[in-house]
Amino acid sequence: MYSSNPITTSHKDLIHDVAFDYHGRRMATCSSDQTVEVFSLDSEKEWHLTETWKAHHGSIWKVNWAHPEFGTLLATCSFDRTAIVWEQHVSRGPQGETHVSWLKRGNLVDSSGSVTDVRFAPKHLGLMLATSSLDGHVRVYEATDVLNPSHWTMHAEIQCKMGLSCVAWNGSMRHPPLLAAGSDNANPQQTACRVALFEYSSQQRQWIAVDLSLELMSPVNDLAFAPHLGRSYSMLAVAGAKGCQVFIIKPTNGPTPYQLLSKVPLRDDCVVWRVCWNVTGTILASAGVDDCVSLWKANYIDAWKLILELRGDGKDGSVVMGSKYNEAMMLPKARPR
Repeated sequence: MYSSNPITTSHKDLIHDVAFDYHGRRMATCSSDQTVEVFSLDSEKEWHLTETWKAHHGSIWKVNWAHPEFGTLLATCSFDRTAIVWEQHVSRGPQGETHVSWLKRGNLVDSSGSVTDVRFAPKHLGLMLATSSLDGHVRVYEATDVLNPSHWTMHAEIQCKMGLSCVAWNGSMRHPPLLAAGSDNANPQQTACRVALFEYSSQQRQWIAVDLSLELMSPVNDLAFAPHLGRSYSMLAVAGAKGCQVFIIKPTNGPTPYQLLSKVPLRDDCVVWRVCWNVTGTILASAGVDDCVSLWKANYIDAWKLILELRGDGKDGSVVMGSKYNEAMMLPKARPR
């Protein structure tokens, strides 16, 4: 059983994204009203609005927190073709009162189209971030000084053959950095796979396209790599117009750098907008137009099952062993080694 607690915001338009910080005690939201709001969790587990400010001159699509090792940083991206890095500033008033504000530290204006996603890199890669945009480029930026996030340089500009809707980092420390970019292009004449993978080559010092087709031709709304935790393979969750899928990808020593081990369709009955993993990469949450959050988990033989549906009214969803989703995923799959 779970409880559902509504959170009151002051947004005056559609909320596009919600992001929790590393510790899960702060939450940021962004909206079409061009503002960002930050909430804090108190000792009684109640969320309170602490800061709000106008961040862009257009609808804000995504918001993302940096690892706390680099300070309290937020990144936002917008329809106004920019991505901005914000840093929290705390000051003291004459009476000892605390004032919190968010200062603009980086203004990334290289895109010629709407910037659709922004993601900070895993901590071991340093203070870096990646953006995706409708002009068909993934741009990777790096802070020249991690102690002063006011100066950012473009580390790479990766060209894709389609307008992009999302980007994701693979957090593996065992393998070279890997980026995934997705497109929500619904043009039926577009025959290219809607997900592209790029690996960073330390020898060539550039991002190289990975020759691996996921055979995903429907529009993609969101991507998320599972936290790695020492696995020899990676799990990429894809949310799109035809539901939610998990791709299991493993590096190889052969002529192709990666091999697609399996493709697990979790649901195909509705559009899925967001996917997110838990900290151990064992449970996947998906949210779509069915007005609920679905939780998926693989058992010891890698058979994925729907374990719970979370609804806004606090009532449990109808999840039973014989549901149509679980029946479709009961076939055991070989566990990658």
